[in-house]
This record gives sequence, C-alpha cells and structure tokens, in this order.
Amino acid sequence: MNVIEVRNLHKRYQDHVAVDDVSFEVQAGEIFGILGPNGAGKTTTVECVSGLRVPDRGSLRVAGIDPVTDRDALRRVLGVQLQSAALPEKLKVWEALDLYASFYPDPADWRELMERVGLDAKRDTAFGKLSGGQRQRLSVALALVGKPRIAVLDELTTGLDPQARRDTWELIEQVRDSGVTIVLVTHFMEEAERLCDRIALIDSGRVAAIDSPAGLVARVGGTQTVRFRPSSPVADSLLTSLPEVTDVSRTGGQVVVTGTGNLAPAITLALAEERIVPNDLRIEQASLDDAFLALTGKKLA
Repeated sequence: MNVIEVRNLHKRYQDHVAVDDVSFEVQAGEIFGILGPNGAGKTTTVECVSGLRVPDRGSLRVAGIDPVTDRDALRRVLGVQLQSAALPEKLKVWEALDLYASFYPDPADWRELMERVGLDAKRDTAFGKLSGGQRQRLSVALALVGKPRIAVLDELTTGLDPQARRDTWELIEQVRDSGVTIVLVTHFMEEAERLCDRIALIDSGRVAAIDSPAGLVARVGGTQTVRFRPSSPVADSLLTSLPEVTDVSRTGGQVVVTGTGNLAPAITLALAEERIVPNDLRIEQASLDDAFLALTGKKLA
C-alpha cells in the first residue's frame, strides 16, 4: 500500500526551477531514499511533502492527506527531521522531548523514547553540549515523539564521523523495524545502498530513475573489473581469449581486466594453468555511483 503519492510536483523560486515534475510513491514499511547531489531539489521535495512549502503545481497525498490543505491532520501521521533543524543551546535533552511531546494529544512516552535512541545518560545535557551524533539521535527522537506512521529524515548523517554515521544507520533500521515508514534524503551512496529498499535518483530537479539499489546497479550492466599484479609476464591474448573478458589494459605493473559473468574465477584458473600468481587481486563490481553516472551523466560528489 502506498502511504505517500507525489504526482508531477513542481516548485520554482523566481528564475530557478527547484523541482521539475517529480513523481514517486512510497510504500508502507519501506525505507525510501531520495538520492542526489546538493541543490538537486531533494529538500524542497520533502518540504512540500511535509507541508512546509506549497508547490506551484502537482498533487500530494500523505496517508491520504493533502499536506497543503490539512496540515493539522498531517502532523498526526508524519514526523520530520530537517537538515537545518536546531534547538536552543541551553535546552536540555529531556526538556526538548517533554516540550515536543506537549504538541501532540497522544504522544509517545518520551522517557522510553530517550532510552531507545541511546540518550538516557544525556538526559540533563544541554543541546549545545551534545556531539554531532547525539544531536542527530535527539532529532530522530523528536521526529518520533508524536508516534508518526511516516518519518522524513533529511541529510541525517551529514557532518558525522564514520562511527557516529554507522550508529545512526542502526538507529534508522530499528525505527523502520518498529513499523515506521521512512523517507531518507541523502547524498551518500553507501548510506543509500545500506539502508534503502528503493531509491529515487534526483538530478537538477528531475527524477532520473526509481528502483532498488540492486535494480539501479543492474541498469549499468553486469560489468566487473579485476585488477592484479602478475608474478610473471602474462600475454593479453591469454586473457582476451576467455569468453568472460571484454577488455584488457595495463597501468604500470598492474593488469586491469573488465568483463562479465564469473570473471574472477575464469582469470585465476587461466593464470594458474600458466603458473602465474595474481598478486594484490582486487575485484570491483558496478556500484550505485556507476548507476548515477550512467543515468545522469554526472558523478555524485
């Protein structure tokens, strides 16, 4: 069942089109990613979905609710953590949760929520004293305090160190497992691949493709690259004769072989028959980065 439906969403700021006829659906219980570079229109899209901006045209439904005409009803089903969200520096963790809980007629138990996101030990810590990862955990808790069916998380891990980012990923997975549908806005490929069931690739305000991470990568084709340093000279013909191989090149002492199918086993077997050892062997599969480049003509920086 679709819990979010976006049809031909369009939003312009003066002479700049931020969102250009974007359409997608989000299914109940999934983590739906919106992936694209900075300035692609991701945040404007979710702000329209969240009722924070009014689109110039197009239709929106969130759990059957029109975000433009019924924001009060929307607030009861949708929790939002925005990229630019901030709290007063001296506001304590428990005070923030207690304050946000007061906005809802039937809020979650914020004490239980605080423990669930790992902030129980920081209960009396002021917002200004929290680390980046702790602030993001608090943001997630604030987005969930109204017991929403859907949560929008915008660039949740930007600026976090690798460990804090992975801790936040685990928290997002726990939230989804509790039954909350998540819309995750990100420009991190690894994050999208790890968390998202489906992804909308957005570039210059337009949707380039929507699919699962594996489905997007499959559009690039099954191309693989194997790199190695041979223990003794190897002729290109030995490798190009293999049906799995499409190209052989060299970089310094490194042999670079591209192809499809069971490429790595075919190469290692052929080399073994010639008593050649492939040192420093590396296997590279097509990635979401490759898919984005193939579908938009751009690298996602």
